[in-house]
Amino acid sequence: MTASTPPEDDDKTLFKEAVQGVRKIKQDTISPHRAPVKVKAQQRIAKKDRAEAHPFSDLYEPYLDQEGPTRYRQDDASPYELKKLRRGDYVPELFLDLHGLTQEQAKEELSALLLAARRQHVRCVSIMHGHGKHILKQRLPMWLAQHPQVLAFHQATREWGGDAALLVLLKTEL
Repeated sequence: MTASTPPEDDDKTLFKEAVQGVRKIKQDTISPHRAPVKVKAQQRIAKKDRAEAHPFSDLYEPYLDQEGPTRYRQDDASPYELKKLRRGDYVPELFLDLHGLTQEQAKEELSALLLAARRQHVRCVSIMHGHGKHILKQRLPMWLAQHPQVLAFHQATREWGGDAALLVLLKTEL
């Protein structure tokens, strides 16, 4: 080591001598596959949908008037709204046909319909349950009465399916 060379330069020359003849390692690892941004957004929406889906209970039985057509109104909803629904003043914007579905499939479809209606700010929907063995006809009002978005429902007018369908009035969020 000479007196004129600073110690930093001496360290650099020592390092260069130590690594002399070493060559760069070739990168041979495979980078992980990353899902495109669009797929991640769809997965996020699907996860949010599952979180917002309403689990309907088969044990809950609300008080529904057994005389006359199937009808229900939340306590805070106006009786006049139920009357307008019965007369057919509301035109359904979304339709759901539950013919041929099991109870579990019908619950999933109903939950998806109510979620879609909320996102699209739909006020009235029509749900066709059919005649059949009256299983869905009996269960559907019980499920609808549990959902917080449902203001009222009434047996549909003949134009929208008669006693094989329900017209459902929903809360809209602005």
